[in-house]
Amino acid sequence: MQMIKVKNLTKKYGSISALDNVSFSVKKGEVVGFLGPNGAGKTTTMNILTGYLSSTSGTVSIDGYDILEEPTEAKKRIGYLPEVPPLYPDMTVDEYLDFLYELKKAKQKKAPHFNEICELTRITAVRGRLIKNLSKGYRQRVGIAQTLVGNPPVLILDEPTVGLDPKQIIEMRTLIKKLGEHHTVILSSHILSEVQAVCDRIIVLNNGKLVADSTAENLSDSLGSGNSLTLKAVGSERDIQSVLNSVKCVKRFSRNAHSDGDVQEFSVSISPSESARADIFFAFAAKKIPIIEMKTTEYSLEDIFMSLVDKK
Repeated sequence: MQMIKVKNLTKKYGSISALDNVSFSVKKGEVVGFLGPNGAGKTTTMNILTGYLSSTSGTVSIDGYDILEEPTEAKKRIGYLPEVPPLYPDMTVDEYLDFLYELKKAKQKKAPHFNEICELTRITAVRGRLIKNLSKGYRQRVGIAQTLVGNPPVLILDEPTVGLDPKQIIEMRTLIKKLGEHHTVILSSHILSEVQAVCDRIIVLNNGKLVADSTAENLSDSLGSGNSLTLKAVGSERDIQSVLNSVKCVKRFSRNAHSDGDVQEFSVSISPSESARADIFFAFAAKKIPIIEMKTTEYSLEDIFMSLVDKK
């Protein structure tokens, strides 16, 4: 079931295109990471998804409801945390949640609903305190809590860990994973390791265009990781180079800077072949040069991201 469906979304400011014909969908229960450099169109997309901005063209539906044609029904199904949480500092946490409960016209029984939200976001201990007296971490948690009032099926979180310390980031990551068990989540973040840790799928925007939409593993494969090896062998650089030059499936190779002593490390690009590893192994064995490690090179999310956004 598609909880979010975006089709041909375009947003123009005069002659400038903030979004250019962007289309994607998010299934029920998916946690999707939204990546892109500054100015890529992430926040603009989120603002359109939540009905805060209108698009120049294209459509957005939330659980089957068009955000422009049926805004009330669509917005009932969204919990939104902007980069700066919309908190009222002179309210206590309970007063603020009560305000949101009335604003959203929530139907759940208030006391057990608030207890569940506060327990999940771990703010029970500060419910009676003024929001302005809370730490940054607790304010972020209160921001998450307000998205859960009314139990909307879709959560849109824009930079939920900005400004948090490493411990708070880990705690927020754990919370987002829990939220993903019962909600469809779109998460925007500049912290790539955070996206990789919690998201099922990654969408990358660049210059207002969608440049990737897949899992991190599939994106890594698309860069050719399956055709690249990291090889460690004991011997002289010259002898190892000689062996690699003799193997037909080896297209090119380079010695890595962090080779140490007699252990040489090489990055090796190979032709697609089921026997490639065996061919390399037997070539080294014939020269009595021991291979101590040979593994497929895996690209990090940082490598994938830079490859996508550096394309002209």
